[in-house]
Amino acid sequence: MKYAQIPNSLFIDNRNKFKNYLKPNSLAVFFSNDIMPTNGDGAMGFKQNSDLFYLTGIDQEDTILVIFPDVKDGKHTEVLFIKETSELIAIWEGAKLTKDQAKEVSGIKNIYWYTEFDKVFRTFAFQAENFYLNSNEHTRRSIDTQSAEDRFNLRLRNMYPMHTVLRSAPFMHHIRSVKSAVEIDLIQKACDITEKGFRRLLKFVKPGVFEYEIEAELIHEFVRNKSKGFAYGPIIAGGKNSCVLHYVENDRECKDGDIILLDVAAEYANYASDMTRVLPINGKFTKRQKEVYNAVLHVKTEAEKQLIPGNTFEKYNKYVGDVMTEQLLKLGLIKTDDVKNQNPAWPAYKKYFMHGTSHFLGLDVHDLGFFHEPMQAGMVFTVEPGIYIPEENLGIRLEDNLLITTNGTQNLMKNIPLKAEEIEDLMHS
Repeated sequence: MKYAQIPNSLFIDNRNKFKNYLKPNSLAVFFSNDIMPTNGDGAMGFKQNSDLFYLTGIDQEDTILVIFPDVKDGKHTEVLFIKETSELIAIWEGAKLTKDQAKEVSGIKNIYWYTEFDKVFRTFAFQAENFYLNSNEHTRRSIDTQSAEDRFNLRLRNMYPMHTVLRSAPFMHHIRSVKSAVEIDLIQKACDITEKGFRRLLKFVKPGVFEYEIEAELIHEFVRNKSKGFAYGPIIAGGKNSCVLHYVENDRECKDGDIILLDVAAEYANYASDMTRVLPINGKFTKRQKEVYNAVLHVKTEAEKQLIPGNTFEKYNKYVGDVMTEQLLKLGLIKTDDVKNQNPAWPAYKKYFMHGTSHFLGLDVHDLGFFHEPMQAGMVFTVEPGIYIPEENLGIRLEDNLLITTNGTQNLMKNIPLKAEEIEDLMHS
């Protein structure tokens, strides 16, 4: 792994938080992700199941965690199954974790090989009354592929049909949404690497450069700073493509007079950052570009003030919508009559700002958390308002990552240039 080893106290604490939710005489099982195939004998890079990583710190395939606080022997309250290495694996892939290394990483004392799971698990299964099974219950999930976790859940129900099966996902949404100090440091590290990549671009972007060349500059800077790379598919959108929310082709030439929208960020130790900035390709915003830019910046600044413990997303989104409406009226993009006659379910401002303002951030770029519950100190959110004007080939979105504290917010991207004048000065310095 490229990143420095994380103190196993994080994973021990995380498991203890999870145990507090379990009913008496219950066990829970968590599976690693599969290595997904491409074609022939090819495979995609491995990405660990975020819940398993959160609870163990183990960052390799063929890993299973069993948590059973009320196990009869009182010793196997936590059991980890890992892939057994071999001389052949060591030659072709590199050696996997030893049992001692897995203990050091996770803080779990009872380690077995992955191939021993069925035999060992059976000794626990009949002691338990309830099985807590995990699944991907993300509200934005749109995945058809069956995972190792899905396959196991089906198999377990068939093998032990008389047990009560319960869900772990709601608990994971609760505990993962509030970050510990160690997690905040890891997200900060991802943000700092993102800053390095962005600053690299300030002297690189100019007319004639292609979007994929910008992507290459970023991946170079990210990887050399111990990141695996992008936390999500990079959006590098010049001109009219800045109005395409999830533009990922990144294959166009940067044109003089256009802006380029950069929704790009690094991960570190599986923790994501999420940044959006806009650059004038020739180093100077036009009057109109700056006008729209500053309108978005105003909305972003006002939105950040509302990220406070106890606030609800319903109130937050209503407030941001009202501020955005004021700015769009000033820009002449909507009229007073549009607001008076708007559909409450789709307000007038949605024509130019059609996405949400904030989402949870952590091990996943759209991290776990409940939007129907009040905000809490320790949560990390993006703040990313935007105005998109296709008829002007102009899309502006500005995004930072903010930690809610008991005393306000802490901008984890405060060192990344944001104001239009500062960006112009740095591009010309």
